[in-house]
Amino acid sequence: MEISGIVSAIVIGAFIGILGRLVVPGRQHVGVVMTVVIGIVAAFVGALISHPLGLYDTKGITWLVWVVQIVLAALGIAWYDRRKRR
Repeated sequence: MEISGIVSAIVIGAFIGILGRLVVPGRQHVGVVMTVVIGIVAAFVGALISHPLGLYDTKGITWLVWVVQIVLAALGIAWYDRRKRR
């Protein structure tokens, strides 16, 4: 992976983290930085999960990959929020 690919993955991961946070209902006690970190991790893990499932085999935008990544980000944010409250 080249530097430009890493930078774009970080930017997309930040966007995915924000979308994941919007999906989780209620108020979350998760900071902006942690939201971005969770989004970046969800983007990488979602990409790793999507490749073997063949979700990248489309001619257009890979919407299913985005859905997987956003769901992972929402799960990560909900998990972190519950862990932080304890």
